[in-house]
Amino acid sequence: MKLIFRVVAALVFVVFFGFALKNTQEVVLSFFLGYEMRGPLVILLLAFFAAGAVLGVLAMMPMLFRHRRDLSRHKKLLATLEKDQQAQILARAQAPRPDGAGL
Repeated sequence: MKLIFRVVAALVFVVFFGFALKNTQEVVLSFFLGYEMRGPLVILLLAFFAAGAVLGVLAMMPMLFRHRRDLSRHKKLLATLEKDQQAQILARAQAPRPDGAGL
C-alpha cells in the first residue's frame, strides 16, 4: 500500500512539474484602481491555489472548534454515566442489611 501511494505521488509530481515547465510565459494580472501584477503563469496559479487552501482551512475552523467542544462535553457526560453505573453495580453487590441490625 505504501509503495502504491509513493508511485501515485511520484506520477502526480511529474505531471505537475511538466505543467509548470509548459506554463512559464509572463502574464499580467489586473486589479482594481490600475494595480497590476506581472509574473509567470505557474507562479500566479500556485499562489492563488495556496491562498484558496488557506481560506478553506480558515473557513473550517469554527466548525472544528465546535466539534471539539461537543466532544469534550460528551466525554465528561460519558465519564459521569460510567461512574454512576459503577456505583449502582457496587450497591447491588453488597449484601442487604437486616431490619433490626441497628437496635
